[in-house]
Amino acid sequence: MEKIQVKIVNKSSNPLPGYETAGAAGMDLRAELSTPLQLKPMQRALVPTGLFIELPSGYEAQVRPRSGLAIKQGITCLNSPGTIDADYRGEVKVILINLSDETQTINQGDRIAQMVIAAVEQAEWVPVEVLTETQRGTGGFGHTGRG
Repeated sequence: MEKIQVKIVNKSSNPLPGYETAGAAGMDLRAELSTPLQLKPMQRALVPTGLFIELPSGYEAQVRPRSGLAIKQGITCLNSPGTIDADYRGEVKVILINLSDETQTINQGDRIAQMVIAAVEQAEWVPVEVLTETQRGTGGFGHTGRG
């Protein structure tokens, strides 16, 4: 698997994100908190990580929910996947929401999300008068009638 070099400043007390297995696509992001964060049901919060990254041009970092946190505590990420652009130099933060019916606690160092580094391409618009016909045509949501 090809690896790219990504510059990182770690102002947290947590270790750098890393891949937990050889085939993993995402690296866990950890909360950088001075005090535990209480998330009430349906409450959302912007959680700092203490990480600052410099992605190469042509790449993005996607911030995604952790499946274990979602199923065990009902906590997920809003704006998912969140995109960190190559020219962003601010702190990586995660928008969490508690979808459970109980208050949940996020502690210092908790794994709160995962980050995937992905290649991106920018589009160049080509204005035309008519688009190429397809079998689907303009059929939208649920157009096939199948579940």
